[in-house]
Amino acid sequence: MNTFTFDELKLGQSISFKSSVTRDDFESFKAHSHDINPLHIDEDYARSQGYPSRVAYGMLSASYFSTLAGVYLPGKYALIHTVNLKFLKPVYEGDELTITGEIVDLNDTFKFIELKAVIHNQHNTAVCKAQMQIGVLK
Repeated sequence: MNTFTFDELKLGQSISFKSSVTRDDFESFKAHSHDINPLHIDEDYARSQGYPSRVAYGMLSASYFSTLAGVYLPGKYALIHTVNLKFLKPVYEGDELTITGEIVDLNDTFKFIELKAVIHNQHNTAVCKAQMQIGVLK
């Protein structure tokens, strides 16, 4: 876990990490969210709707933005204020995701950063993007 303080952060600073989407991720997210939409849990239904397999929960993909802020940039001192999301493409079981964030603004008065974040799959296709406002605690 990174421990960047506000004074250690720089405009343009970026970081990336990878994560794979597993069957266990689907099951765990379903157990916590109680979302039983068949697009996420029924392979045959997903295929009948034109998808090659079950579609990962959008908020499962978006949860990696929490990891980005709370573990990587800034890390331990992060307090997420806002996240503006856009889902671009479906994510599937087995996808290898690369999550990247870049600081695009620093607010010294209120000690927050604005992070531009994007998730790409193993084909380098952007699947989700976000603008995040993150407070940096003392």
